[in-house]
Amino acid sequence: MTAELVRGQNHALPQTRLEIRVSAGSPVVAGATLGDERGVVRGAEWVAHPAAHRVSGLEVSRQAAADHRLAVDLDALPDAVHRVTVLLALPAGAGQPGRFGAVAAPFVAVTGLDGTEIATFTLTGLDTESAVSALELYRRQGAWKVRAVGQGYATGLAGMLADQGVAEAAQLADSIQEAVASGLARSVPPPRTPDGERVRHPTGPAPSGGSGAPPASAPPTSAPPASAPAATPSGEPAPPHPDSPGGRVDYAHPRRQASAPPSPPPTAPPASPGQPAQPVAGDATGWSMDERLHNQIWGMFEDLARAVAAYRSAVDFAGSRMDRELDQALSDPRARIGGAGERARDAARAKHDELTGRAREALDRGLAQLAAESAVVEPALPAAYAGWDNPVWHGYRVPMENPMALRIGDLRLPEDPGLRIPLLVRLPLERGIWVDSGRTASDAAAETAGDELRTLAMETAVTLAARLLAVHPANEFSVHVIDPAGSAAGPLAPLTDSGVLAGPPAAGAEGVSSVLAHLTRRVDLLQMAIRAGAADALPPDLDAGEQLLIVNDFPHGFDDRTVNQLRYLADEGPSVGVHLLMVADREDTRAYGPVLDPLWRSLLRITPVADDHLADPWVGHAWTYEPLRTPQGSRVLEQVLALVAAARRATY
Repeated sequence: MTAELVRGQNHALPQTRLEIRVSAGSPVVAGATLGDERGVVRGAEWVAHPAAHRVSGLEVSRQAAADHRLAVDLDALPDAVHRVTVLLALPAGAGQPGRFGAVAAPFVAVTGLDGTEIATFTLTGLDTESAVSALELYRRQGAWKVRAVGQGYATGLAGMLADQGVAEAAQLADSIQEAVASGLARSVPPPRTPDGERVRHPTGPAPSGGSGAPPASAPPTSAPPASAPAATPSGEPAPPHPDSPGGRVDYAHPRRQASAPPSPPPTAPPASPGQPAQPVAGDATGWSMDERLHNQIWGMFEDLARAVAAYRSAVDFAGSRMDRELDQALSDPRARIGGAGERARDAARAKHDELTGRAREALDRGLAQLAAESAVVEPALPAAYAGWDNPVWHGYRVPMENPMALRIGDLRLPEDPGLRIPLLVRLPLERGIWVDSGRTASDAAAETAGDELRTLAMETAVTLAARLLAVHPANEFSVHVIDPAGSAAGPLAPLTDSGVLAGPPAAGAEGVSSVLAHLTRRVDLLQMAIRAGAADALPPDLDAGEQLLIVNDFPHGFDDRTVNQLRYLADEGPSVGVHLLMVADREDTRAYGPVLDPLWRSLLRITPVADDHLADPWVGHAWTYEPLRTPQGSRVLEQVLALVAAARRATY
């Protein structure tokens, strides 16, 4: 029976291999400290946090998230450790809540590896605190117990670490928040909604979190870090189980009107007994087919992340078990006589192969189901979600309504390189995009010649701009270009030749200054009008549509004033419909030092070549991103832009 703890209450732990699950209403940092018999943390090496996520017997998440699983093996802790304290903190920085009183009360559960809850604790009563000691596992007379703590700190992470005796607590807290900020910058933000949970069909055995694993009524489960030992004692992946209250990931449209219930998703054809349900396009809730497809794709993204996490966890567990059994065999002197040691080694390896084989079979079942779902979903996608090779572009017509999302590339994992998940970002864009043209970003970039990489980066930006123009109604989306040296004339040809740009590409320092002054004026006027509630007082010549600024070869042609204007647009522009699409090599801005670090962190980084730099928001896998390309020899881009240009001229 689960013990529901209140602050100060304790409960005996029946086992030593545990998971600590954290569910919060917004992203939090989860970590843990090891304390001696007096509760003192002897050094930074006794603190597990996103920048150093693993210590002996303990592993935590590598990034801030609304859901966490911390893996704990009390038997593997150093002998001097008598206490493990689970810490929660809010990420620092602009746009973050700043205090726990502004977010939902975090929920913490101590569970066994099979998901059975041992004790739970809801951290209520927090207000100005930005960090909290949630609970502690402590050893008393040789037995381990859990105690609900709930001690908050208005002084933040630094104050909490200092209270536990950590030397140089402020410096450690700063390094943790820096790692968290970096993780948030590379993480793909999930859509958050009040009610649009994906529909799933129960199918029988599947990996934890795999496609179709939980029943339709169960919320999605959180997965551990890829290397966390989230497996049953037999070494099999843990069975699916619902998360604790408040931990579900929500997929509905955050700006959805509530005047009518969502339209029901399509019904899958009946499956044969013992067989998985046949996938259908739009197998999710939503108010329209586009929204159901959007939610379904995000569901597939999450399913693949969790299925691979379960597989990797089971493989890691099998490996650690084999290593332990081999060590035991070698340490026993009796095993050195008569071939007993060799038999023990063979048995350990055979058990390892059996466990990993079973884990791979479970993963393959989930991958096959996701591949079947992808094969059904891809042909049904609207233009905003479709690749350039989709037949939907051959029947393209300029839309009458704004889309809810845009496909900017594909994501894949090494366990199945052929299974690609569309990367959809919400519209209007909530952050700018940076196409990294640097050669030091990845091995693929390093193997590409510098001029070729810059050309590919600009082509990636042009195809993204073309997609944005194509999926918006005529004259409701405008594109400006800054190309100080005129070096991108070739890649820009589809935009310039079709006449869809708001004006010729700006060149030279004067052109840079003119475009930035125009857009910053627009942001200032709209912000003042919004604050004053005087939208009717805006100048009649102000373009009320969304604006996209493509910047090539930054910082060439920029001075200190225009750099500050660009940073202003990156920070304030998205809220009033002004968005950045940067094509730049960060090494070229080295002279500015850390001044531009907030600019890079505010942008979603993508690459012109395949690169594994993006992380999912559930498990934190490193996903390989691939940009969208038009088919070789195809003129689909030019044909679509010609239709956009004709529609724009017809509405003048």
